[in-house]
Amino acid sequence: KSETSKPSEERDVVFVGTKPIMTYVSATLTQLSTRPTVTIKARGKRITQAVDVSQMIVKRMDSVGYVISDVRISSDSLTSQDGKQRNVSTMEIDISKE
Repeated sequence: KSETSKPSEERDVVFVGTKPIMTYVSATLTQLSTRPTVTIKARGKRITQAVDVSQMIVKRMDSVGYVISDVRISSDSLTSQDGKQRNVSTMEIDISKE
């Protein structure tokens, strides 16, 4: 699934979840065909998949000239189902055309 992070910016976000990696690769490439920059976003255990998605696009589509333009890492404090506060790491990877 993808959604626009801020309407004023020309940017789309692809959230990495439990689907196969190629689903996110194709979703990102589809967004890149109409947008200058696409952000791949993941939390927790899915960060590794987000990195894999970005590397597949940059390395396998090198003839097109996609590059990682920015990487942001942070953590969110969430309340788990048992009521405890948990810190969950998040990563955002921006991909754009050279």
